[in-house]
Parts: sequence; structure tokens; C-alpha cells
Amino acid sequence: MANKSEINDKALKLIKALVERYIADGQPVGSKTLSEAAELRVSPATVRNIMADLEDKGYVRSPHTSAGRIPTARALRLFVDSMIRVQPLASVDLHTMRRKLDPDMSAQELIASASGLLSEVTHMAGLVTIPRRGQVMLRHVEFLPLNDNRVLVIMVLDDHEVQNRIIYTKQPYTEAQLKEASNFINLSFLGQTLSRIRTQIISSMKSDREDMNALMRTTLEVAEQAFRQDTEEEKSDYVLAGQENLFDVYQAQALESLRELFKAFSLKGDILHLLDRCMESEGVQLFIGQESGYELLDECSLVTSPYRVDGQLVGVLGVIGPTRMAYERVIPIVDATARILSAALESPRPRDA
Repeated sequence: MANKSEINDKALKLIKALVERYIADGQPVGSKTLSEAAELRVSPATVRNIMADLEDKGYVRSPHTSAGRIPTARALRLFVDSMIRVQPLASVDLHTMRRKLDPDMSAQELIASASGLLSEVTHMAGLVTIPRRGQVMLRHVEFLPLNDNRVLVIMVLDDHEVQNRIIYTKQPYTEAQLKEASNFINLSFLGQTLSRIRTQIISSMKSDREDMNALMRTTLEVAEQAFRQDTEEEKSDYVLAGQENLFDVYQAQALESLRELFKAFSLKGDILHLLDRCMESEGVQLFIGQESGYELLDECSLVTSPYRVDGQLVGVLGVIGPTRMAYERVIPIVDATARILSAALESPRPRDA
């Protein structure tokens, strides 16, 4: 981790100048250029001495092909944590983002649009995890009796998807009983997530089983089965957009690493594991280079923020790009996109005609 206290003011100014020039140009920076950029009234020789000390401390390094220096991930972390001021996005930018994340879209369309929006605005790879099945909202449910204690469950979800499943109950139910149960759920829980519906029904009814009427008993058993989150549905996934943008910002010598990163995108496992870690904290989270713990991302930075549905954290969105990204610009874009996507997903979904 970066330790600001171990660096004097002149060295801090040089790090800031080095990072800003490196982000802008992507090239090693020489001592004379740094001295002028940092507006330090010291000789290039003094700058070289300071830079040599910073190199010993792990803040800069010298590519073997150049006499100039580039910042390490440690310097970039110091820069992000203490040298930039993140400004709120302009109202015109927020208006454009809200227009592209229209609440009238289905959940699937919103996720895809958010991923594309992140890529378009940052010119990097945008990605958004898909909310798990238990976190989608219910628009309508019907229960129909089958033979052998089986019930057909027909659910219309907030992304306009119609899902059918067969559940098994402990006793047979008539069509009238199941109709009453579905009417009760539709009237009481419309627009809530499947996981919350199941939790509320079970917690409110199980505590008073003895006093339950027939409708409540039917609803409890059917709801326990109908809204159960099975293993297959709970598998994570994400929507990725704009990975081709990374070709434009990677150095030629890093193309092999980029090809490996694209392979990781296609396999998804490590990327999803990292995104799941981002679900554990509120607000914008940033991994620079080796901070991610994945070798394939050693030359990348990942900026993420979780988003909500019905007040619950259900997914993560963000961008993957080179470590020399414009952090002061990318961080507010990711933060605003998460907030706008959350608001769009929490809005009532339009009903089908």
C-alpha cells in the first residue's frame, strides 16, 4: 500500500506530474520534462535523485527501453487516494445517461444498455452482472393443478420473461384453492422480488401455523416451492461490452496479455469471482494492477460499484481498462451509472398488452 508520509512534498509533486503525463501519453517521462511539469525550481539532476529514491521505494520504474520512468500501481494508488478530486457529472451527462437507461425498458435491456453505456462513455470495457433470479420482481403468478400432487407455476417477471415450472406439494389442491393462493400473492406482493416474497410469506405464516386458515396453508406450501431459488438459477453471469476498446489503449508489447484477458472474459470464472468480492462493500471500489489478485489483470484497473433492486444489493457494474485510465473521470461515471440503473430497475415495469 502507498504511504504518503514517507514522501516529501517535492517527491509528491513529481509523482503527480508523472502520473498525469503517463495517463495522457502512455509513454515514459524524462527528468527534464517532469521538472517542468511539476513546476519545481530544481535541476534535472536533483529530479533524477528524487526519482531514484522513489524507484527504491517502489513508486516508479524504468522500462528497459527508455531512460524515462513510469508510475507503478503503488504510485497510481497514491494518486487516486490523495491527489485527485472527483467532480460530479454535469447535468447534461446525467440526462443522457438517464435517457439511455429508460425505466420502461425490461431488466435485460437495462443491463445490456448499462454495459454498453459504460463502454461508450469511458472507451473501455463495460460490464454489468446480471441480477440473480431471486432478485427479479414478480409481475404476475398463476398456479394450476396437475395430477400426482403437482402444480404448474406460471410467473411473469419484471424483464417480461414468462417462466414455467412444476412443483410438488405434500397434498393435492383444487383449482379454486390454487386460484385463491395466486390472487392473494398477486394482490399482496406485486412488484416485490421473488426472494423477498418467499421470505415474507414464510416468516409471517410459519409463526402462526395453528391459526392459519385453508388459504394461508395453501399459500405457504405453494409459495415455499414456487419461489425457491435453485442452484442452476443462482449461477452468476455478466454482460460485457466494448472489450475491443482495449486494443486502442494497450501498448503493443502488452497485446499478448490482452489476448489472455479476452480469454478470461470468455471463461468468466475469475472475473465473476472478483466482481462477487465487489458486492461486499458499498460505493465505488477500485483495483489497480496486482491489487485484484489475478495475474491476467496485472496491467489493468477495475472500477466497480454495486447496484440495487428493491433496496437490496443485487449486482455490480464497472469498467476494465489500462492502469493509465483517467480515474477522476471514470469514477463518477461508474458511480452515476450504478445509481441510475438502480433507480430504473426499481421503477414499476410496464405491463404487457
